[in-house]
Amino acid sequence: MAAQKLQVTITDGDPDRSDLVGGTMLSSWDIVSVAVYFLLVMGTGIYSMCRPNRGTVAGYFLAGRFMWWLPVGASLFASNIGSEHFIGLAGSGAAAGIGVGAFEFNAMVLLQLLGWVFLPVFIASGVSTLPEYTKKRFGGRRIQTYLAVLSLILYIFTKISVNLYSGAIFIQQALRVSNIYMSIIVLLMMTAMCTLLGGLAAVMYTDTLQFFIMIGGSLYVMIEAFKKVGGYAELQTKYLEAIPEKMIENSTCGLPRVDSWRMLRDADPSVSDMPWVAFLLGQMPVSIWYWCADQMMVQRVMAARSLSHAKGGTIFAGYAKILPLFIIIFPGMISRVLFPNEVGCIVPEECYKFCGSRVSCSNSAYPKLVLESLPSGMRGVMLSVMLSALMTDLTSIFNSASTLFTMDIWPLCRPKAKAKEQLLVGRLFIIILVAFSIMWIPIIERTQGGQLYIYIQAIAAYLAPPIAAIYCLAIIWKRINESGAFWSLITGFVIGLVRMILDFFYGEPSCSEEDYRPLILQKFHFMYFATFLFWLTVLIAFIVSMITKPPPSWMLIRTTFFTRYDQTDREDDIELREKAQNELLQDRSQDPDNHEEVQCKLSWYVRAYNWLLGFDDSEKAQQQALAMNEHIAHLTILHQEPWENNLLNALLVVIIIIALVFYTFFSINPFTIEEVHDIQHNKLHKLGYDNIL
Repeated sequence: MAAQKLQVTITDGDPDRSDLVGGTMLSSWDIVSVAVYFLLVMGTGIYSMCRPNRGTVAGYFLAGRFMWWLPVGASLFASNIGSEHFIGLAGSGAAAGIGVGAFEFNAMVLLQLLGWVFLPVFIASGVSTLPEYTKKRFGGRRIQTYLAVLSLILYIFTKISVNLYSGAIFIQQALRVSNIYMSIIVLLMMTAMCTLLGGLAAVMYTDTLQFFIMIGGSLYVMIEAFKKVGGYAELQTKYLEAIPEKMIENSTCGLPRVDSWRMLRDADPSVSDMPWVAFLLGQMPVSIWYWCADQMMVQRVMAARSLSHAKGGTIFAGYAKILPLFIIIFPGMISRVLFPNEVGCIVPEECYKFCGSRVSCSNSAYPKLVLESLPSGMRGVMLSVMLSALMTDLTSIFNSASTLFTMDIWPLCRPKAKAKEQLLVGRLFIIILVAFSIMWIPIIERTQGGQLYIYIQAIAAYLAPPIAAIYCLAIIWKRINESGAFWSLITGFVIGLVRMILDFFYGEPSCSEEDYRPLILQKFHFMYFATFLFWLTVLIAFIVSMITKPPPSWMLIRTTFFTRYDQTDREDDIELREKAQNELLQDRSQDPDNHEEVQCKLSWYVRAYNWLLGFDDSEKAQQQALAMNEHIAHLTILHQEPWENNLLNALLVVIIIIALVFYTFFSINPFTIEEVHDIQHNKLHKLGYDNIL
């Protein structure tokens, strides 16, 4: 830290006068805004640490399953909309238009697939993690272990490292810190407390607070941005004119796409970056994995106090997913309109001068809009918004990753590990995970044409479809067995890994370069590849399952959609009940009176350590843990009041209709190709480039 000297000067008296803080205009009001934000987050985190059962596995990793629908839905949204969305989603909007918004509308529907199809099965089966579900569904441990390890790898490639990098981009631009790794270390220090000490309850409560901070702050940015550009109709034309002054001679590189205002685009991947067929058939499996079969998302819904509250959470998050197009993508496009030379740069030397990257500066769209367009005080609010987006995503990922490692991998090494040991291991694993993530960041900087969000989707398309295929088959097809699931997963992983390695080895050429990649990379869009990989996995699972023995009938009890209400006893039920009831009892001494005497003799720092981490094996804590276990057992019945069910089903129909209307409206291009060429030709003529179009 000593090598990075930042001189911070805070203005006094005049709130409109700003001094440089690390080279950026941040006033005293901005500093106050950030300070208030941190006080709110710390207060929320401390409150959540006072909840009981923080020292139990279910209490720490699943918040005791007592969350109501608002924190569930807010946490789903906040855990998804991280700093990589404000950086990557806005950047893709600046680079290529509204096409990337299709992912958000897709999520509106798939969230309900989670609530109405997948989640009832997960709750009925009584599991804590999704890999644990595969153990109950298929038997054996190899699928459980494989999925846990692969999920952790995906967290590193597509979640943690991307969040750290995108968050660091914003802090770099806000404070002009030249060393990105120093920025990352600061970010990690800010997220450690909530994750390590409070567990999922702390994460979800802070997510709820930060949900409202994100929405409020980004709505303000959207309104101010539309004021500057003159409204939506003006944006449509001005975006097509957002051409940088310095272009590559005799090249259309740097021109906004002809289909910028069309969401689902031409099916030919050679002319389209969002082929509608590939999106509907190929992106769907990847999104099913993310929303319905990824521990980070499903864990939030499994923390709900009832199935109705869980469905209410997915409905709330689904309606909230309408917002990113308006509060992130449109502002990113407006940023290109306001700063075409910087955000829309195409000449490598110019890009490097503006943002330090020779590939593209589109990832700087949202930070530049915030830092150079907002008044004093609001820059600090939006810095808080970006920090909240980063922290919610990172805390959610850390908590889910430690859950997977603790519940699915650590028992292989220590089958009889006590609850206290499991909680310590889960916390320590976070440090190891972060180290691997930091090592991956340099690769992210050099990939996918500078569009961070597209990088995330491409990696997921290579590795996630086999996982989605197996979870779908496990829930809807009783005949699939352990052999079919395992060998189809392995085959799909190998094929996806080969494609990913080829992608990284050859890299994506810049706009002005010849494409010498193999045809499988040039012509086979990653979404079409995801379609192929998904159905190949289904085919292999079908063939292997049909030529091997079917699963035992008792394994199907409460592990498929059609048997979710079956209350017949399973062969492994007794083992699971004993494990839950003995979670705290195993840490107590044989003699309760002697145990209390030992507790009184503990030194103050040991008692402080136990309180800080939530380790409490008093009589009261045991009673609370037993009540929590009884509540969790009752959840497996999937009880819903009739009025709750009717209301939720009505909201489900409405949200599906809204998604279809939005898809249709935003997939109709308001401009013809000739109109776009006329608009851009006039702009190019003013810039002195008459030979491009």
